Amino acid sequence: MTLTTVPMSIDVGGRSRTLSLVEGAAAPGRALLLVFHGSKQTGVAHRRFTGGSFDALAESGAAVVAYLDGYQRNWNDARKESAFPARVENVDDVSFTRRVIADLVASHDIDPRRVYAAGYSNGGQMVLRLLHEAPELFAGVAIVAATMPVPESFLAPASDPEPVPTPVLLIHGTRDPVVPYEGGRFPAWVRRFLKVDGVGRSAPETARYLARRNGILGDPVVADLPTGGQHRARTWVEQTDFREEGRPPVRLLTVHGGGHTVPGPRRAPFVLGRTAQDISAAPLLAEFLEITASGGRRLSA
Repeated sequence: MTLTTVPMSIDVGGRSRTLSLVEGAAAPGRALLLVFHGSKQTGVAHRRFTGGSFDALAESGAAVVAYLDGYQRNWNDARKESAFPARVENVDDVSFTRRVIADLVASHDIDPRRVYAAGYSNGGQMVLRLLHEAPELFAGVAIVAATMPVPESFLAPASDPEPVPTPVLLIHGTRDPVVPYEGGRFPAWVRRFLKVDGVGRSAPETARYLARRNGILGDPVVADLPTGGQHRARTWVEQTDFREEGRPPVRLLTVHGGGHTVPGPRRAPFVLGRTAQDISAAPLLAEFLEITASGGRRLSA
């Protein structure tokens, strides 16, 4: 299927905001996937960074994929101590997200009940903010290389349980040099270079926190995720599932040996650590959140 990429511009509160839209053949009632990039990136840069793997959702006819651009290459993710322009100027990225969804639902025949978000690093933090301020927008989300801030570092309102429970997929490397898997404060070099700060929960604590907000109080089920690939000696994946009848699930994929990276076909720069290439975030997201083409065909992992 031929893909079409269309740059778009939207005025939100007097600011011109941009995104790149990727779609295949038009189909009624398609899903919409919003992709939020990491610090110092743009939507186009993140598309390259992930090897265009999320485009497969558009190619299969399952969804329209929108790569959103943060303000001056960052998102106002509600981390209290951060000092990049989007945060300092209190850019309204929640309204930007709402506007993108409303416009694309109207113009591209998208089912408003099938809107999803995927965020990496600062983009993952932005998705966490959206879960707290506008959870009704999404049928499910995926968060890569980002953890939940502790209450003292988070400006968005928190409620327990969540008013709109949402399925959540988390992916995090145990050797992430930017956002520590074990939680705590950002490393000093990250604070200086990216102008981010604050204290985060660990990845497992983040998963448990989100599960509790979904009303899941029991212990998770933990198992190795079989990949059978040639890279297992470098990275391997452990799957932690929080599930309860009638509650949206939360899944944490722990990439043992993995860095501050998005699993998939494109290897990240070495400074970010190892990239798991026996799995790919895009089909894992599609399977977990049940984003399928009209014929029910899932993306292969």
